[in-house]
Amino acid sequence: MLRLTEIRLPLEHPADALSAAILKRLGIAASELLSLAIFRRGYDARKRNAIVLVYTVDIEVANEAALLKKNIPHVATAPDMSYHVVAQAPQGLAERPVVIGTGPCGIFAGLLLAQMGFCPIILERGKEVRERTKDTWGLWRKGKLDPESNVQFGEGGAGTFSDGKLHSQIKDPKFYGRKVLTEFVKAGAPEEIMYVSKPHIGTFRLVSMVEEMRRNMEALGAEIRFQSRVEDIEIENGQVRGVVLANGERIATGHVVLAVGHSARDTFEMLHKRGVYMEAKPFSIGFRIEHPQSVIDRARFGPNAGNPLLGAADYKLVHHASNGRSVYSFCMCPGGTVVAATSEEGRVVTNGMSQYSRNERNANSGIVVGITPEDFPGDVLAGVEFQRKWEARAFELGGRNYCAPGQLVGDFLAGHPSDHLGEVVPSYTPGVTPTDLSTALPDYAIAAIREALPAFGKQIKGFAMEDAVLTGVETRTSSPVRIRRGENFQSTNIKGLYPAGEGAGYAGGILSAAVDGIEVAEAVALDMVANGANRL
Repeated sequence: MLRLTEIRLPLEHPADALSAAILKRLGIAASELLSLAIFRRGYDARKRNAIVLVYTVDIEVANEAALLKKNIPHVATAPDMSYHVVAQAPQGLAERPVVIGTGPCGIFAGLLLAQMGFCPIILERGKEVRERTKDTWGLWRKGKLDPESNVQFGEGGAGTFSDGKLHSQIKDPKFYGRKVLTEFVKAGAPEEIMYVSKPHIGTFRLVSMVEEMRRNMEALGAEIRFQSRVEDIEIENGQVRGVVLANGERIATGHVVLAVGHSARDTFEMLHKRGVYMEAKPFSIGFRIEHPQSVIDRARFGPNAGNPLLGAADYKLVHHASNGRSVYSFCMCPGGTVVAATSEEGRVVTNGMSQYSRNERNANSGIVVGITPEDFPGDVLAGVEFQRKWEARAFELGGRNYCAPGQLVGDFLAGHPSDHLGEVVPSYTPGVTPTDLSTALPDYAIAAIREALPAFGKQIKGFAMEDAVLTGVETRTSSPVRIRRGENFQSTNIKGLYPAGEGAGYAGGILSAAVDGIEVAEAVALDMVANGANRL
């Protein structure tokens, strides 16, 4: 199998153009091309009037060895991307590993352990995904929050109510990302996620996929329990001995995968009291910004806006402000909505979400400012209290009813409150209260964002339009703590505890969290094969 990269074709190319380009590059006849599969399809939109598609393809040819000897540019042997399990559970192994959390990391940790025969017990504090969806809509439509079942907590994790992005910049030498995409397709995701350059799924499709993956895990011997919040982890002589649920039940185990997500603040407090080593880490805070999707499409694609191969346009922006802060776009959702994402009463948090179609009126993204532990001095959990402070302020500015505070970009830049909204209708529900956002974040963040928005407007025409809407606040960009682990993926001071995913500070997004879940599951399996029988 050969891999060919950098095959560039016009956006509107005929169906046979790809195979013709391959034959031309290799200098072979059509009869010598035995098979062709698209590995990746992206686009180069740097010239809006001449957008090109960029392909990477895997092919089989009749004379592979001879072609490789020619050293043709952008032609190489295709790597083996198939997944191979690292262990199988020995018969008679009494212990069952426990996975805490059913976000992408917990799901893939549980799935891999089940595929290797370890019959994991998977604990989720929230509800199964459809019940959780009803509770989440209860906040969005009625302003009624369930602290245990919401955007942050429940089957599927926070990524269920997102754009469903499946691309990442992590290093992936073992092609675990391919394993993730393959499992998603098996669970019902569209096949195109295997080859488009920026694959996404969207919330509605994620719901049914999560259910199918649950059924697969259960068929392999996994036990999945909902509304089962872990209240304590039993530790003896630096070794995990079990977990205790909120209902008092104890589950004995020497292997616990901690995949709790970035909003499990009570769990962070419990771990800190238990002496698990963790440290404060940087994260970002800011607002959501909304524009008409048509404005972004025209700015990015010019006359090609609306082409179905391109879809709704996205963007990625960074500005280094004069006060030393970095401002950047975060979790951009083309054709999506801004959603209420709090998990605690008396606080307002925003996030972005898209469906697979990405056909809603507005584009939105976080416009966030990087902060470090020096900005919130105190103990290891000071970042949690910092987040809470600004979420409570947003609740107050929004009217204390889970409406979010909002402001027109023109008013924000001019430094005066908004008393009405304009052309851009905000998508956040329960609703947006026009106000002054200058007190919704620290002064340095406000100053940095005010400087960044006009700079972004120079990169994307219309970005700083007066009627664009800022909605506050975005605080859950990543975990405020990192639970340290060693090369064996175990906590640096507690054996048998495997911090994983976003909540532990080792991932950022669906794909990277899922890959981390695979790596942690492999570490658990290898340790259980070597030592598991002697743990309890």
